[in-house]
Amino acid sequence: MSGITVQLASTAILALTAVSVHAQNGDVAAGHAFARETCNACHMVEANQQKPRLIVIGPAFRDIANTRGMTPTALRVFLTTSHPKMPNLILTPEEISDVTAYILSLRRRPPPD
Repeated sequence: MSGITVQLASTAILALTAVSVHAQNGDVAAGHAFARETCNACHMVEANQQKPRLIVIGPAFRDIANTRGMTPTALRVFLTTSHPKMPNLILTPEEISDVTAYILSLRRRPPPD
């Protein structure tokens, strides 16, 4: 390989690593703000929201977070796949990681010992 090819490959690997690290460490506050703005019409996005939505289409985010076996990977796959009842949202990798971080922040925590 030429020196330029090696440099380009190295740069690409570093860029992908940076995206991967961010995807694992999304910004909960940014995800919450995005969800309030974009998802609130069909989902209960607030942690303690009790009042039902006018349109009951999607599950509450806290229910998604507490679904057995829910993982960051499962949420990422879901958010990048079309679904009949959802608008065809095209989220950036950063938005996906932020929304994923917010949803998973809603998991019930076991009481401390």
